Amino acid sequence: MPRNVKDMLAEANSAVPKLSPAEAAERMRSGDVLVVDVRDPTEVQQTGRIKGALNVSRGMLEFRADPESQYHNPAFQKDKTVLLHCASGGRSALAGQTLQDMGYTAVFNIGGFKDLAEAGIDTEPA
Repeated sequence: MPRNVKDMLAEANSAVPKLSPAEAAERMRSGDVLVVDVRDPTEVQQTGRIKGALNVSRGMLEFRADPESQYHNPAFQKDKTVLLHCASGGRSALAGQTLQDMGYTAVFNIGGFKDLAEAGIDTEPA
């Protein structure tokens, strides 16, 4: 049976735990987390990013996260907690499910950039 975006999002949202902005901020303060912004670079240029976040557009995520890929980014470590966000939380949920499929175990969706920034999480220009 063909799936649609609504089905895919429902599956991803049930598989990837969602953290509130306050919970996300607490995890960031504890250190040893990788914050990944899966928005496209043009979005990040327009709004800035969470301070210290790594921007990897969703289309490149598998390549950056796979240690066997020539495009691997060493910031991705399977034993590290990964906090994902996008503009509203949909792409980050899908990205989280992808990372889980790749063997990452501590993966969380922290929602949308605007909500995180409005909650007081530090941002910086792109």
